[in-house]
Amino acid sequence: MQAIRDVLIVGGGTAGWLTAAYLARTLGAAAPHAPVRITLVESSDIGIIGVGEGTFPSIKGTLAAIGIDEARFLRDSHATFKLGVKFAHWVRPPGSAGADHYFHPFSLPSQRSGGPELLPYWLLGAAGKDVPFAQAATLQKRVADASRAPKRPSDGDYVGPLNYAYHFDAGRFAGLLAEHAQSLGVQRVLATVERVALDDSGAIACLHTHEHGPLRADLYIDCTGFRAELIGKALGSPWRSMNHVLFVDRAMALQVPYERADTPIPSYTISTAHEAGWTWDIGLQQRRGIGYVYSSRHTDEARAEQVLKSYIGPQARGLTPRLLKLDVGYRETHWVKNCVAVGLSGGFLEPLESSGIGLIESAAYLVSHLFPHDGRTEPVAKLFNEFMRGRYERIIDFIKLHYGLSQRTDHRFWTDNADPATMPPSLRDKLSMWRCRPPHRLDFIADLEMYQAASWQFVLYGMEFQTDMRAHAASHPRMDEARREFATIAQVAQHALADLPDHRALVEQLCARAGTSRQPVSV
Repeated sequence: MQAIRDVLIVGGGTAGWLTAAYLARTLGAAAPHAPVRITLVESSDIGIIGVGEGTFPSIKGTLAAIGIDEARFLRDSHATFKLGVKFAHWVRPPGSAGADHYFHPFSLPSQRSGGPELLPYWLLGAAGKDVPFAQAATLQKRVADASRAPKRPSDGDYVGPLNYAYHFDAGRFAGLLAEHAQSLGVQRVLATVERVALDDSGAIACLHTHEHGPLRADLYIDCTGFRAELIGKALGSPWRSMNHVLFVDRAMALQVPYERADTPIPSYTISTAHEAGWTWDIGLQQRRGIGYVYSSRHTDEARAEQVLKSYIGPQARGLTPRLLKLDVGYRETHWVKNCVAVGLSGGFLEPLESSGIGLIESAAYLVSHLFPHDGRTEPVAKLFNEFMRGRYERIIDFIKLHYGLSQRTDHRFWTDNADPATMPPSLRDKLSMWRCRPPHRLDFIADLEMYQAASWQFVLYGMEFQTDMRAHAASHPRMDEARREFATIAQVAQHALADLPDHRALVEQLCARAGTSRQPVSV
């Protein structure tokens, strides 16, 4: 069995360069006599798909692990902070009676040492009438609504009083990763892969390129996006479409400059439901990234553009949206013989809740920590495939939860989504159990979950799901204590508003701290 010495990553962008940087850092590619050499080959003719400008809090650990300073990341990626997601009109259409939005915060529900778990008491009414769970149990909604930052200038990298993620410019982020990965010892080769040659066992023997002839490695990582040049076209790993569960298959995207340089930057993604999909609205440093994700089975391109521009308003005049076709699904086998799929080549599950970057992080982490140095890839591939398949299945359940609980009946897109027949059996089982008890950590397998139990709770009850707690009332005798805890959270939230800086002001301060901006290497 031949030891794995050479790793060849095919394709750049966020998937390729993040994987390269992570493996270089964790496998010691820059060290003298490094045990593993990492090369990334990419074509200068292939651009970057910039749909995934939002992230999940796991990105902080990844950036810290690969050794990028937070201020440098903010400066070079034009990044801003993200405290969660505001969901507007997902429960009911505009103009209806009832709440018009809910919030999915990234901080966990507050719970002091020895104090009661707050969710059951919120369900029993201890927080008061019509107080959303996210507002009752965390400081984060009040802070985000005021466009505050999640941390102070004195806080260290990737830490702060509130949990957070980021919004960033995808192209600039990929450039930063490319620059950093090369500083860690990754070799970059500009070439176009024209053909993939297989050996007698069906594994990859080499890649034939136009510029450099054959390129050989012991392990190949496919980051070629939807093209899936290695894992799909060459090795034939089948694609499992999920369009029967998640209906959106198109996205229209626009970049909208701010009207003023001092325009406040929202501290969250704004996700607004429309007749046949939803818009994302992401605030970067100099512009907003806005797009409409929709189902071509429920509307057409002309109407979709009309909905997008109507949402944006007068600033959309003269702008031409970029149309993206989305193939929602995943490969059940991400690792075949000596090839691993990372990023879009392995799967794509629409931009809602920013799972795309998180799945790249998961795959890079697994490749690194399961790395088969001795060349025995079969047991590692089996475990890797089990982990990735489990993650995709659980993310699909979580995303479908947003659609399936909607009370909207104004368009067939929403009534079709609410049909239980379009839900995976695993999601139907969860909802069945949660009708008589709230979600519990035992409902989740930690190593397979991207979203913790708290995220499910915030979305479930933000969508106004009903849990009958009558059978549990007697087992929750600490109502007065819970009421005091909810009152304390509201009081502390007011102090947080005074303590935490304005979002834009902190971003600008940290960017200035990083020094004069340098243009990241082009990718």
